[in-house]
Amino acid sequence: MRPIRHRSALFMPASNARALEKARDLPCDIVILDLEDAVAPERKVAARTAALAATADGGFGDRGCVIRVNATGTATGKDDLTAVVGNVVDAVLLPKVDGVADLIDARALLGPTIPLWAMIETAKGIVALPDIARAAGKLGLKALVAGTNDLALDLRCRVDDHRTALLPHLAAIVAAARAGGMMALDGVLNAIEDEDRLVRDCLQGRDWGFDGKTLIHPSQIAAANATFGPDATEIAWAERVVAIFAEPAHANRGAVRMDGAMVERLHLAEAERILALAGPR
Repeated sequence: MRPIRHRSALFMPASNARALEKARDLPCDIVILDLEDAVAPERKVAARTAALAATADGGFGDRGCVIRVNATGTATGKDDLTAVVGNVVDAVLLPKVDGVADLIDARALLGPTIPLWAMIETAKGIVALPDIARAAGKLGLKALVAGTNDLALDLRCRVDDHRTALLPHLAAIVAAARAGGMMALDGVLNAIEDEDRLVRDCLQGRDWGFDGKTLIHPSQIAAANATFGPDATEIAWAERVVAIFAEPAHANRGAVRMDGAMVERLHLAEAERILALAGPR
């Protein structure tokens, strides 16, 4: 996958031509062209055609472009995967991944090159997270996406404004992503007019280790970008860490003193990640 930021990943129904055109000018980091939940059964084929046409027609500029296909166990999902082959997309998002077998089936249909993302939104998917993490490298799995709506339904749990019942499972998704060298994206918030809850969700997701948040409405982009992007203090710290390790005297040092504290090579790696996320300055 080409280097892109991942603070905000906006689901857009591929069956909505106006939405796809609008997405070309939105400030989200990633556009997810949805062929699954947001598309009525009778419009699935047309949505697939529209999504592939959008990727061929210049894509979405600097934004990442991901296609969410239908489940691999369905005929529509299999047709989606084979249709994507040869098209320019940054990843294919698989819904309702219950285990490694779903990833293997998808990879067989998709071929070896296009990265996979997996939505973890079932009880089986949560239980299979350790196996999924171990298989990630071999299968080209690059991201785990929390499917909080479906997960809550499958678990039959009641989700309050602080997502208390889901927190253990969100932590498990983040841990599996880190173990498998993957990105982790938090789930969507359906309450698109509740700005306070959106900010709270974003802060919670960031603090629990997610790299960004999936969204369902353009009005949610600004909060996600602001929360999951580094602030001025973090950027300044990162720039100083990179600069101090770049000094010739520190070229072979594992740790150096900065502002009365020791910073190590692991801090350098984190500083480089922060600056990459901040983008051009």
